[in-house]
Amino acid sequence: MKKITAIIFSAVFAAGAIFAQVTTDDAGLRVPEDRIRTGNEGFASEEFRRGVQAYYKGAFNEAIVQFEKALAYLPDDNLILDWLGKAYYKAGLEGSALSYWNNAKENGYGGLLLENKIEIVRERRVTGDSTDKLMRFSEAGAFPGEFQGNMIFSGPVAVQPNYDGTMWVAAYNTNELVLLNQNGKVVDRVEGPVNGFDRPSDILRLHDGKLLVSEHAGDRLALLNSNARFERYIGTKGRGVGQVVGPLYLAQDYLERIYVTDYGNRRVDVFDKDGEPVFFFGGTNGDFAGLKGPTGIAVTDERVFVADDQKGCIYEFDRAGNFIRELVEADTFKKPESLKYWNGSLIVCDSNRVVSVDADSGALFEYVKVGNAPARVTAANPDVNGNVIVTDFTANEVYVMSKVQELVGGLFVQIEQIDASKFPNVTVELRVENRHRQPVVGLQEVNFYLTENMRPVSKLKMLGAASNNTDADITVIIDRSIDTTIYGHEIESSVREVASSMNGRGTLRIVSAGAIPAVEYVGRPDALGDFSLAALKTKTSKTAACDLALRLASNDLINASKKRGIVLITAGSNHDEGCSLTFEKYNLAELSSYMNNNSIAFSVIQLDQGALDDELSYVVDSTTGDVYYVFRPQGLGDVVKDMIEQPQGIYQLSYVSAMSTNFGTNYLPLEAEVYLLNRSGRDETGYFAPLQ
Repeated sequence: MKKITAIIFSAVFAAGAIFAQVTTDDAGLRVPEDRIRTGNEGFASEEFRRGVQAYYKGAFNEAIVQFEKALAYLPDDNLILDWLGKAYYKAGLEGSALSYWNNAKENGYGGLLLENKIEIVRERRVTGDSTDKLMRFSEAGAFPGEFQGNMIFSGPVAVQPNYDGTMWVAAYNTNELVLLNQNGKVVDRVEGPVNGFDRPSDILRLHDGKLLVSEHAGDRLALLNSNARFERYIGTKGRGVGQVVGPLYLAQDYLERIYVTDYGNRRVDVFDKDGEPVFFFGGTNGDFAGLKGPTGIAVTDERVFVADDQKGCIYEFDRAGNFIRELVEADTFKKPESLKYWNGSLIVCDSNRVVSVDADSGALFEYVKVGNAPARVTAANPDVNGNVIVTDFTANEVYVMSKVQELVGGLFVQIEQIDASKFPNVTVELRVENRHRQPVVGLQEVNFYLTENMRPVSKLKMLGAASNNTDADITVIIDRSIDTTIYGHEIESSVREVASSMNGRGTLRIVSAGAIPAVEYVGRPDALGDFSLAALKTKTSKTAACDLALRLASNDLINASKKRGIVLITAGSNHDEGCSLTFEKYNLAELSSYMNNNSIAFSVIQLDQGALDDELSYVVDSTTGDVYYVFRPQGLGDVVKDMIEQPQGIYQLSYVSAMSTNFGTNYLPLEAEVYLLNRSGRDETGYFAPLQ
C-alpha cells in the first residue's frame, strides 16, 4: 500500500512541476523551474490539460468544467483564467469571459494583447457588429499597374470582387481581365475569346456565378463561365431591341434580368437571364427629357438608378423602365461613372472622388477623395472584407480603401484549433476578423507568421481557407408551434427547396422546435426530395422553445463544415396570444454570441408577411444571414447560396514543431501574427502533444 501511495504522489509531484513551467508571477514572468511544487499544482495541471483538449474538440462546456476545477486548485493562476475566458467566449457567455480576462489583466498578465482583446469584445457587446455607414475611407493599400518597369495591367476601369477575397480587374487599355489576390499578386489573366476583348468597360458576377463583360468598342457583351473562360456573346451592334452601341456598365436584378447602360444609344438595354433581349428604356417620355449620357447603373428591389455624365445627376426608374424622379439634381457631379448599391446607399465615382448617395433622400457624403493629382476614378466596389476597391484609370492603380477606424484598430486574430495528434507535425486553424466581427478573407501563406516561444516554426505551409469551400452544412429548424399548422405545404416545400439547393453536398439536419426540441434527421440533403411533416416525431405544441432549438442546432454544427448555418422556418409573429416561439432558458445576447463566435450563420424563412417577433428579430439582426419570405418571386434557392458565399476568415496551416513534449505533459506555446497591407493582429495560446 505504501508503495502504491508513493507512486501516486510521485506522479502528482511530476505533473505539478510540468504545470509550474507555465505558471506566472504577478508580473507575468515565468516562475523558475526549480521552485518547490505543490500537490495542488499537480492536480490543476491534469485538469488544465483535459480542459485544453476539450476546447480544441469543440466541447466548450466540458472545457469550462475542467478549467473551473483547475482554478479551484490554483485560484490565482493567470493562464487558467485566460483559458477559462476563452472557453466562455466560445460558449457565447462573453460577460463571463470578460470577467476572467479582467482578473488576469489585473494580475499583470497578457499585456497589450489581452487589453486589446478585452477592448474589442467589450466594444462589440456595446455597439454590436455594425459600423457607422457614413465614415470616411482611407487608403489601406494600392496595386500599381506597373512595377519596376514591368507592365502588370493598363487602364483599370472596373473591378469585381469575389467572395474568396480575390478580385477581377477589367483593364481597358490592355484588353484583358486580371485576377488579383488580397496582396495584389496576379493569380490569373484572361484575354477573352480568340479575337480578344475589345475595350472591356465593366465586369459583373451574375447570380449563377458566371461573369459578364461589356465591350465598349466591340458593341457587345461577353458571357464567361465562373472561371472567366469565354462562352458566347450577348447583343449585337445596332439600335434595335437587343442591340447596343458603346455599352458601359452592368447590373442585375433579383429576377436575374441584366441591365446595360448603352451610351451610344442613350438608353438602358434589358436582357433576361439567358441573354435574350427584353426591352430598352431611357428615352424622352412626358416630363422626362431622356438620358443624355448614361453611365453607372444600380438595381435594388423595384428601383433602377442611372447616372448621367452629361447632366451630372442620377435618375430613378422602376424595373419596367418608367421614370420616377431625379434622385440627385443636375450638375451635382462633374462626371459620374460607376454606381453600386451598398448598405442602403449608392456608391458613385465622380472624377477624383467616391461619394455615397442615400437611395431614399439623395443626401451626399464623401467617402474618398484621391487628391489633386490627375485622377479618374471609374469604379468603386465593396469587397467581402468591408473594403471598397477603387480603380483609378488615369493613375493606372487599384486602391484598397478601408474605414479609418479599421485601419487604426488592426486585425482580431484567434487561434481556433490545434491538432497535434501527429506531433511534431501540427495543424492550426486561425480566425481573422476586423474589430466589428467581419471576417478577413483572401489571405495567403505570406500573410502569416507563426512562432514557438518567439522562435519561427519550420516548414510553415498553408493548407487552405474556408472561404474557398463550395458547400455547407445546414440545420433546418421547423417551428412546431400551433401558429404554423396552417402552413404545412409551405414548410414542406421550403425544406425540399433548401435540400435541393445543396446539390447533394454537405450534411443536412432537421430539428423540430416543439416544447422540447429534437433532432429529426441527419444525412444527405438529396434524401429529402419527398420530405413530409408526417415523418416528424415531434408533435405541434402551444409554444416552441426557439432558444433551446437554436442551442441544440448550434451544438451540432460546432465541428461541422467550416461553412455552416441554421435556417429557421417559422411564421415569425404572434397570431394568438401565448402561441409563439419562446426564449426562456437562454438570453438573446448569449444565443447570438454563440453563433457568431463559432461562425454559424442564421437565416429565417418566414411563412407570413407580418413583422418578426422582437426576440427573433434581435437574433436575426445580431447574426449573419437574412430573412426570406416563402413566396418571394425568385424562390428560396438563394438561401443556401447566400450562406456559402458568406465570408469566412478561417485558415488552416501546418508546421513542424521543435518543442520538447516531455512525453506529452508539457504545455507547448504558440504565437500567431497576421499581416495584411498596413494592418496586423496577433494571438498567443498553447497545446499539449499526445501522451506517451
